[in-house]
Amino acid sequence: MLEKKLQNLKEFVKDKGKNGALIAFSGGLDSTTLAVICKDLIDVKLATIVSDIFPASEIEEASKIAKKLGLEHIKIELDLLSDENFIRNPVDRCYYCKKMMIKRLKEFNRVIFEGTNVSDLKKHRPGYKALLEEENVYSPWVEAKITKDEIIQIAKSLGLPIKSPSPCLATRIPFNERITREKLKRIEKAENIIKDISGVKILRVRDHGDLARIEVGKEERKLLCDTKIMDEILRELKALGYKYVTLDLEGYREGSLL
Repeated sequence: MLEKKLQNLKEFVKDKGKNGALIAFSGGLDSTTLAVICKDLIDVKLATIVSDIFPASEIEEASKIAKKLGLEHIKIELDLLSDENFIRNPVDRCYYCKKMMIKRLKEFNRVIFEGTNVSDLKKHRPGYKALLEEENVYSPWVEAKITKDEIIQIAKSLGLPIKSPSPCLATRIPFNERITREKLKRIEKAENIIKDISGVKILRVRDHGDLARIEVGKEERKLLCDTKIMDEILRELKALGYKYVTLDLEGYREGSLL
């Protein structure tokens, strides 16, 4: 079944990308696996949006992966915080973000491929609506009806490392609370500090104003159960301006701010 789906995906890519394509590239599993498949089939370039909502470490990682793949990598500066629709942070915030990104990517006059998969469509994904409104913007994984689990299988067969997804920093701010550069920078610093101190891999610092709510992978919660580590994290995050620093005992779960 998966072989047939993968063949359908390749045929779709060759058809829509026959004159070349631009992959919206985050360096995550979905876009990286798609890039590996595409590079053997069509002329493809990678494009990564550089904005305050993306951690600098993620941009650096995307550049390293692109270099390893031997593909041209274009980094595009985009001030998402210039859009009032985005910074007021409504529930459909991602719709406005995606519209701005696609507009910039279209300046390269290439068909655009992006990494949404079938599993994503079962979740809160207002950004996908923005994709459907655009011409020459495609989601090959969706077209081939390939799920996240199947992408993981394909990635493993290609020898690619499996990494946890890392959504943009705006997802750490509750809906309808304004997004600011100051909040985004504080969240990024807080997450870097916690990772350095504890070694956790899956992490979200949910920003509730004066309160930082720390979510880590369920299997990683034990890494924070040390008084010295907790005290150091508390001290460092208070220095960033948080009055209260809490650990969410339930651990990380997607969409906990919905």
